[in-house]
Amino acid sequence: MSDSDAPRLSFKEMCARFDVTPRTLRYYEYIELLAPERQGRARYYGPREIARMTLILRGRRFGFQLEDIRQWLQMYEREGTEAQMRAWIEMADRQLDELAEQRRQLDAAMDELKALRDETAATLAD
Repeated sequence: MSDSDAPRLSFKEMCARFDVTPRTLRYYEYIELLAPERQGRARYYGPREIARMTLILRGRRFGFQLEDIRQWLQMYEREGTEAQMRAWIEMADRQLDELAEQRRQLDAAMDELKALRDETAATLAD
């Protein structure tokens, strides 16, 4: 399949496929996460941009900052797959540590809230 035969999505189709707002898609272009092909005012997203969008949204779901995602995507173009995979492991390790800390904080807040609720309920029962 040549590049000209590869599937392409319009701006509207890209928003619908990934369930993002036009503003989000334009912002991703603005910060150079995506670079659609332009024909006049129309934008078309080919396989590269579709794959990048999948990775961007996955990274966001895992809590990565957009700048980290942007640098990671650029690394592939500059340094290749192996360097990108090594960077991904480091990023994932850092994010796992951060998520574990957030979980600890959330568990502590929930424990405190439960204790306060139980204390209040006991006061009402007296």
